[in-house]
Amino acid sequence: MSKKTRKKSPKSPSGKATRAPSKSAAKTPAAKTRKTTAKKSAKTANKRLGNAAARASHKAPSKKLKSPPSGKSTVLAAAESAKLRAKTPAAAKTSGGKTDAAAARKFDLAEGAKAPAFRLPRDGGETVALADYSGRKLVLFFYPRANTPGCTKEAIDFTRLAAAFAESETAILGVSADPLKAQEAFRDKHQLSVPLVSDEKHEMLETYGVWGEKSMYGKTFLGILRTTILIGADGRIARIWRNVKVDGHADDVLAAARAL
Repeated sequence: MSKKTRKKSPKSPSGKATRAPSKSAAKTPAAKTRKTTAKKSAKTANKRLGNAAARASHKAPSKKLKSPPSGKSTVLAAAESAKLRAKTPAAAKTSGGKTDAAAARKFDLAEGAKAPAFRLPRDGGETVALADYSGRKLVLFFYPRANTPGCTKEAIDFTRLAAAFAESETAILGVSADPLKAQEAFRDKHQLSVPLVSDEKHEMLETYGVWGEKSMYGKTFLGILRTTILIGADGRIARIWRNVKVDGHADDVLAAARAL
């Protein structure tokens, strides 16, 4: 390169020429600046996250959720809670899920108490109500299911003694949760003469305290507890037979009705 084409170095204000900074020297301050800025940004971000976490911790409720009992999973605890709710009669629950003591007492019927009113469909398409038997004695025999061996024998026994009950001015009603078609098929198959009442919604069954927990073959379920109730002509409960044994039961009820 000739002297003519050689570029002159810029002069400083004092008039002396200064050297141009090297490439490595020019890049170093900028790199350090970017690195420092990145560190400061990271510190600021961490500080903000820490403050947000602290505020959330401060606002969080101090009340701790109750954990299920030791050794039990959440699913098992929920299942046990559902089972406990199922044991409480539906009509005795308030809208808040709590049992109303006044409503629960009506399920503990006792002899001498006024018989709860009811109106339900019966075989043949008619309806039957407690008021229909005002001034007369009435037998209500609650049976678990139509066409099962024990229920069949019980219904046949009451049919066999229907004339004797009529002589003692006592009416008879058989009550179960079976639908009307099942009741009518039960009546026709065994030539039953006593009216058969259907309470599919369990309203009367619960009111009379005969719908509850049962067990069979190691399994627990809700159903009708075989029960018979004798109501006097004054509309009050005269006798209650719980956990009925079918053999000879209809004869015992007839004897009680005659003595009333």
